[in-house]
Amino acid sequence: MQQNIDFNRLLNRGVAEIIVKDDLIARLKKGDVLRLKEGFDPSSPDIHLGHMVGLRKLRQFQDLGHQVVLIVGDWTAQIGDPTGVSVTRPMLTHNQVKENAETYMQQFFKIVDKERTEVRWQSEWFGKFSLADVLKLTSRFTIAQFLAREDFSKRYAAGRPITLTELLYPLLQAYDSVMVQSDMEFGGTDQKFNLLVGRELQTAMGQWPQQVLMTPLLVGTDGTHKMSKSLGNYIGVAEPPAQIYGKVMSIPDNLILSYFMLVTDIPDAELLGLCKEIENGANPMPLKKRLGREIVTQLYDKATAQEAEDSFVRVVQNKEAPGEIVDFKVTCGMLSIPQVMLDAGLVKSKGEGSRLIEQGGVELDGVRLEAANCEVRSGVVLKVGKRRFLRLVAE
Repeated sequence: MQQNIDFNRLLNRGVAEIIVKDDLIARLKKGDVLRLKEGFDPSSPDIHLGHMVGLRKLRQFQDLGHQVVLIVGDWTAQIGDPTGVSVTRPMLTHNQVKENAETYMQQFFKIVDKERTEVRWQSEWFGKFSLADVLKLTSRFTIAQFLAREDFSKRYAAGRPITLTELLYPLLQAYDSVMVQSDMEFGGTDQKFNLLVGRELQTAMGQWPQQVLMTPLLVGTDGTHKMSKSLGNYIGVAEPPAQIYGKVMSIPDNLILSYFMLVTDIPDAELLGLCKEIENGANPMPLKKRLGREIVTQLYDKATAQEAEDSFVRVVQNKEAPGEIVDFKVTCGMLSIPQVMLDAGLVKSKGEGSRLIEQGGVELDGVRLEAANCEVRSGVVLKVGKRRFLRLVAE
């Protein structure tokens, strides 16, 4: 497979580190077709822009003719973390895993080409694992090697417990690489230890060690922490276009360039121009609007992105009600607005609804609510936050 490759775009932009870069370049120049491993834990069904950074890089390699191998961690997800140390690994039933995996893959294939992706389930090999297999696998590594991992070493030094289950996870991930004969594994910089264990195990089992490509961690909408659903600072790839656009508009100004670099395809020369504009004190609003259009266009299409922008201008900037408001049937009269918000799916709990009211974030027909309970007539518009609207109509 010989072709012209833009190595700067492929191996530098949106890339934090490659191990071993020279070896990877040699294989690419040789024309080898690489097997690109991406694994996911189906304990959560949703993908956000933070995941998109790595998936976009996968797609770039895929467009050059390389083979993506998506591994569904269905076996480890059913084990979970019985100690409760890790909130990200709850025990799941087989049906929960399947449901999460189906949702995940629908979102995954918004970015990666489904027709050129091989999907493998961990249970193909771990479902047949015996105790002898486990002992054979663990014999290839020492406790000292695993305590070198930063989070393990800190917890050990602090006298906090580390379960054997947790120590097994990097080994299981590494064994996935052996079973699919991975040539290259993708992950965030926080996954470096696990990715390197894969290289070591492949070497020990007679395979060529996989290359490792790590992508930067995208900072979330709070401007402080990496994007995460648990922190609520995420932008989901399957969210409605107007919601994606609105969340992009809410990011701190100092993140504009990193978002353009990591989750859009604007040319490097243009990116440099944007950098100079910002340094010279350019108004960030037009840049954010373009960023919002670029991201929504990738996930939907150009026309939808323009509709999302028009809605933002109308609803948020001009403070008008959206053109189409969903009707929600209620029994009119004295109502608990937090309960209405919960029933309509606008909040996760009545407590959250009450807090929004206390913070002045809820309006009824343009009037800020002061109390949780109020008289409601048919046809009034409930506004929650900046972009969520409901028309309350009598049943």
